[in-house]
Amino acid sequence: MSERVAVVTGASAGIGAATARGLAAAGYRVIAAARRLERLEALAAEIGGEPCRLDVTDPASVAELTAGLDRLDLLVNNAGGALGLDPVEQSDDERWRVMWETNVLGLMRMTRALLPALRAAGNGHVINVGSVSGFEIYTGGAGYTSVKHAARAVTQTLRLELLGEPIRITEINPGLVATEFALVRFGGDEERAAATYRGMTPLTGDDVAECIVWAAGRPPHVNIDEIVVRPRDQASVAHIHRRPGG
Repeated sequence: MSERVAVVTGASAGIGAATARGLAAAGYRVIAAARRLERLEALAAEIGGEPCRLDVTDPASVAELTAGLDRLDLLVNNAGGALGLDPVEQSDDERWRVMWETNVLGLMRMTRALLPALRAAGNGHVINVGSVSGFEIYTGGAGYTSVKHAARAVTQTLRLELLGEPIRITEINPGLVATEFALVRFGGDEERAAATYRGMTPLTGDDVAECIVWAAGRPPHVNIDEIVVRPRDQASVAHIHRRPGG
């Protein structure tokens, strides 16, 4: 059997890096793609993968990655993130633009560009990393919840559009995960980021990566439509058990 090939976006840290490691361990040749090339090079050396500088908001960058592929079995659209926690009345145009460019348009660009290669593989698979924010809302979260709701709609529409073709579509929706997510959201404010997880035990990037690798490893006729995975301490975005003194 030919070596299976996976592209993982947002692979320089967190869920993306953990997914790259997990897929490599499962036998994939992993193309680890993100903007921070130095981190990718270290990761690729660790797992025997290939680093690829990628900016999903730049069509030319997406085209460059696509041109270098000779085969693709799995695309993991993981690039994304949140910026700020502002009420709609105080929303920042630039923050919203970046979130939409990364979480929605970036997902669209990557999927559109790589579908021909996935189709040619005979048993392609697209796994989109969403969020519980794709079907829940919270105060101050309109920017991020709107993009994740949109990404969820794209994923579900794609499943309909590709029905009958040899391509599976999966969405992984995590709750609170202790990665760089909160630090980026709060502009590098470490105290505010740490408060997100205070008094509870969040998921790790590895926890989410295990879900991705498991979904990818099902037989070709089995489509895992979606997985919702949360910490035991989280029942919804608004219901989190926090232990005193944590």
